[in-house]
Amino acid sequence: MPLLEIPQVRQITATIRLDESTASQIDQYAAFLHASADEVVDKALSYVFAKDRDFQEFLKSPKAARVTQSLRIRRAPRNGASSVPVSPTAQAPKATVVATAAGLRGEAA
Repeated sequence: MPLLEIPQVRQITATIRLDESTASQIDQYAAFLHASADEVVDKALSYVFAKDRDFQEFLKSPKAARVTQSLRIRRAPRNGASSVPVSPTAQAPKATVVATAAGLRGEAA
């Protein structure tokens, strides 16, 4: 029997929009903790979700199972295709923040 148990966690890459000051504070908090920006965002959201009693009740309701996905998730490229998600409608480029394993970085959408 192994002495350590290492849980396998499936991670994704998602694009989110943040206020510029929030993105800056994420980087500052990550430096303060000697952690990645990804870890800060992931742990902060997990903490909020766990502590919010109303949200925990919502998760038990039938409505929670019917929520439409709105998070923009980047899928792994297939056969050399681009990893950028295809938008159903063309829009003007916008500044976005991409949460990746390397941290937060600004880029044009």
